[in-house]
Amino acid sequence: MGCMRYLSDAHLRGFELYKYNSIDTSFLSVYVMHPFWNYCVKFVPKWLAPNVLTFVGFLMTVVNFILIAHYDWEFKAANSETGNTVPAWVWTVAAINILIYYNLDGMDGKQARRTGTSGPLGELFDHGLDSYSAALIPIYLFSLFGTHDLPPIRMFFVIWNVFLNFYLTHVEKYNTGVMFLPWGYDFTMWGVSGMLFVATVFGPGMYRFNFYGFTVANLFEVVLIGSGMVSSHPIIARNIYLSYKNKTGKMRPMWEMLRPFFAFLWLFVITLIWSFFSRNNVINLEPRILWILYGTIFSNIACRLIVAQMSDMRCDAFNVLMWPLAATVGVCCFPYYQQVFDTDLTADVERWIVHGLTIFSTLAHWHYGYGVVSEMCDHFKIRCFKITKPTDAGEQDLQEVVEDAKPTENVEEV
Repeated sequence: MGCMRYLSDAHLRGFELYKYNSIDTSFLSVYVMHPFWNYCVKFVPKWLAPNVLTFVGFLMTVVNFILIAHYDWEFKAANSETGNTVPAWVWTVAAINILIYYNLDGMDGKQARRTGTSGPLGELFDHGLDSYSAALIPIYLFSLFGTHDLPPIRMFFVIWNVFLNFYLTHVEKYNTGVMFLPWGYDFTMWGVSGMLFVATVFGPGMYRFNFYGFTVANLFEVVLIGSGMVSSHPIIARNIYLSYKNKTGKMRPMWEMLRPFFAFLWLFVITLIWSFFSRNNVINLEPRILWILYGTIFSNIACRLIVAQMSDMRCDAFNVLMWPLAATVGVCCFPYYQQVFDTDLTADVERWIVHGLTIFSTLAHWHYGYGVVSEMCDHFKIRCFKITKPTDAGEQDLQEVVEDAKPTENVEEV
């Protein structure tokens, strides 16, 4: 990586001391999915690196994005009077890919345990890619509703609700030291896959159903936002509170406890301003590219938080990728642009700005991810996608049933 380093010596020392600790109380996860994954992972070759499973699963979400975007770039396929113009087979492929991603995401840690290659890199690699998938997966569903039932400005808040649900789990771990696995994740994966399969069997037109002005898109928004407010946010707040009350967490001062929210809120405010005050209403011009831009910067913020909490370091209060974003938003929303520059900012120019910033942010984020993984591999003398030290100790116990809400050792791969 040349002279640029993303991890300090303190980060690397923190990773050396890191131990994964999680609690999973979801009955679907504990009593259905974990036994299924324990069975399936036995058919995975022991020479296959766990991170390969993680990366292949992530690629399935990328394939879905590219495939649906090819047929419905502007989210207008569902607006057609003759029905959704996306071919039925696309929904089937997307549904299968979601299940592949979900199951490989559940099996990678088990593969790490049975091959004796557990370590901090696996968790970082897994959750880092999950933060990117958090931006990609909801975008698939937007093509079921179309911009008539779910205008881009409402898509914006749906995307940010997904970001919040993902981010709060890692804020919780940053303060408690424990990964409380959310109930909603397993149900969400099955729900998304189910919605896509239903679109194949009965046709995506069923998602345009309207009952006295209340649409399926409205129901989707209510369920998504309401489930987080009921099943996630209060529990996270309670877990953080109890960690302070019982002195079991990191016991950070109040402003340090809240510090992870600063970068997150800065990004939300900046993107909100652009979405509402763009001179050319860019959110309706290039919604798909905007979601990728916002999701890429969010993923970078989330990855840096994950690095901080795993290495027991202080997290960033501001993300470096928000500087070019803030400058761009300032230009695109400047109210006196025409008076000052003697010409107005055209829609085509703002489109090119969005595309250019997205490419830059994506390359910068990829460079960060590659740099962090490379530095950890060099430090621990391992390979990301290859098992360099196979275990001779025999297959470890894969049973991960949780009883009485006790922590489950869901150790991730190297």
